[in-house]
Amino acid sequence: MSYIDYVNIKQGTRSSMRFSSGNTLPLVQMPFGFVAFAPQTDSTRGSWYYHPEDRSFEGIRLTRQPSPWIGEHGAFTFLPQIQVPASNAGSRWSSFKVKETVLTPCYMRYALNRSFSVVELIPCVYGAKVRLSFQKDYDRFLSVLPVSGFCSYRLDTQKGLLYCMTDCDTFGGPSVGTLSSYVVFQFNPEDLIPNETLTEAKDGTQVKANEISGIGTGIHVALRRKMVEFTVACSYISYEQALKNVESERLPTDFEALKQKNEDVWNEYLGRIEISAEDETMRTFYSCMYRAFLYPHMAHEVGEDGKPIHYAPGLGRVTEGYRYTDNGFWDTYRTNYSFYSIVAEKECRQMVEGYINDYKDYGWFPCWTAGNVKKCMPSTAIDAVICDAAAKGLLSRDLLATAFEGMEKHANLASDLPAFGREGCADYVNLGYVPCDKYRESVNLTLDAAYFDACLANVAERLGYEEKNAFYLNRGKNYKNLFDPSVGFMRPKDSRGVFKAEFSPISWGGDYTEAAAMQTTFAVQHDPDGLAELFGGKEKLLSAVDLVFDSPADFLVGGYGQEIHEMSEMAAVDFGQCAISNQPSFHIPFFHAYFGDRKTTTERVHALCREVFSYRDNGFPGDEDNGSMAIWYIFACIGLYPFCPGKPYYTCHTPYVSSVKVHGCKLSIPESVSKISHQEIVDILAK
Repeated sequence: MSYIDYVNIKQGTRSSMRFSSGNTLPLVQMPFGFVAFAPQTDSTRGSWYYHPEDRSFEGIRLTRQPSPWIGEHGAFTFLPQIQVPASNAGSRWSSFKVKETVLTPCYMRYALNRSFSVVELIPCVYGAKVRLSFQKDYDRFLSVLPVSGFCSYRLDTQKGLLYCMTDCDTFGGPSVGTLSSYVVFQFNPEDLIPNETLTEAKDGTQVKANEISGIGTGIHVALRRKMVEFTVACSYISYEQALKNVESERLPTDFEALKQKNEDVWNEYLGRIEISAEDETMRTFYSCMYRAFLYPHMAHEVGEDGKPIHYAPGLGRVTEGYRYTDNGFWDTYRTNYSFYSIVAEKECRQMVEGYINDYKDYGWFPCWTAGNVKKCMPSTAIDAVICDAAAKGLLSRDLLATAFEGMEKHANLASDLPAFGREGCADYVNLGYVPCDKYRESVNLTLDAAYFDACLANVAERLGYEEKNAFYLNRGKNYKNLFDPSVGFMRPKDSRGVFKAEFSPISWGGDYTEAAAMQTTFAVQHDPDGLAELFGGKEKLLSAVDLVFDSPADFLVGGYGQEIHEMSEMAAVDFGQCAISNQPSFHIPFFHAYFGDRKTTTERVHALCREVFSYRDNGFPGDEDNGSMAIWYIFACIGLYPFCPGKPYYTCHTPYVSSVKVHGCKLSIPESVSKISHQEIVDILAK
């Protein structure tokens, strides 16, 4: 069965800065590949450089963008041109034949009107094979152009190699560590015309030359033949390493054979879960399965002995081991790694080992990794990622002990660099909460710290650290310090222990992260029973959950001072205050199942699947965020949800689809079961 035929890689791309239907890109790449490729249709929109309704094509972008809010790193754009080539996007763009355009997970094809040419691309793990077909006999060029930052280019016509380097990084916030991208275009030397290549300076000046460097520079490689095939090879280490990386893949030389090989790889990944459902659901499900396997991107490369090596931005040199990048843990901890532990266990082990290598390299765990380490989103959600892997037995004791060392460090010590550690750490340790008069988003910072302390407790228990287990279990109860029974919500406190006077449960921002008290109050995944006690029992807690769904989808802009897209999307989805359009609400529909009521959870989850997800270009209710929302839908379809990553169990509900097989084995859970352990799932699949 060809699962790839169900995939729309444009799912979620019909988005903008003010309203997200996914904020995705149509990435053509291998699963968890080192690099991805996407059509660039209008770069005047910055990070939103692709839109499915555009009728312009500015080139293929070699991309690593994990999110429009994080921006791009290590990127170039390339495209075929004729006659007088242009560098500026406003001058070089071409219309294209819409009906001849093909975009699949492992194949891209555009027929360009302006250059009378067809460009085709097939990805590999460390690069791509590209074929250019020119229909008319004009001067022909392949233009390789900058996205941002410093670039250098050098063409060796005798060897047929174009060497390109960039330090492109469009993120505007704090980051730590430098990283350059090395890209080699490998041509047949006979396809190149010596002495006719043009270099272009930032001011648009073109000269015949084979070498140029600087900000805003580009190169236009003169081509001899109408049909040209070449390979793109990538590395974070060197040009030589880029060539070695692609050589290690042993790619078929035939273009069509490589296309078939990659389709087989993608079909194997997509088919790790087989479902039966109506056509609309099949298309949505497998489009989400494609999204699930895009991030994180591999950042390790092939060493002399075939073992993984990586460039460590924190050290400024090459070192041994796995590394993965392009992941925002505040989003992905909620669904991704619990999913990978079932369907991609080998890759999950490597990912978490890679994050532990980041700790070794930097001395701190990353909060957000996109090439180097970046400051985006609060706290240290990687704790839940590590704890979840530990709970499923994916880490050796030595690795886990090293990870616990790093987890303890950021749980107790404030970092001088904003890209690392927990904000408000010292006050949290002293007061048991983060005070609102000193820090923004203080409620989220407190609740996240309590959850992640519980993760430390679980890891300590696995390591046999009894005293530390007890210590962090106790700190994991700190969420109780912000519950105000007079209003029934989590509420900010100042340094004196006084609740902030002004309060509305629908006021966003300020003390809350991308949410209001209405959603954030339930961010106690690690202790629902303790949360129920605060409400006066599970019935009252579940009544409060019901209120989330039954309330109008109203909001006050609050601390943001303006409407942000997450507010707009919650109102558009209109499932009350359950803003499934954003990650803080992901677990809320599953509270009823946690306490034994599968029926209510099933009704709500099925309604969400039916009404707010689709395979279409506007197919997500909000930011998809590195696979996290796509995997929410996958879990919803198969009848499981990782209510508390870091604890090895899933809540259960009736699947949205007719039947489910995982790794070829039927997944059938009795209707009487509302929670199931990871090991029980493994045992079911083993039978």
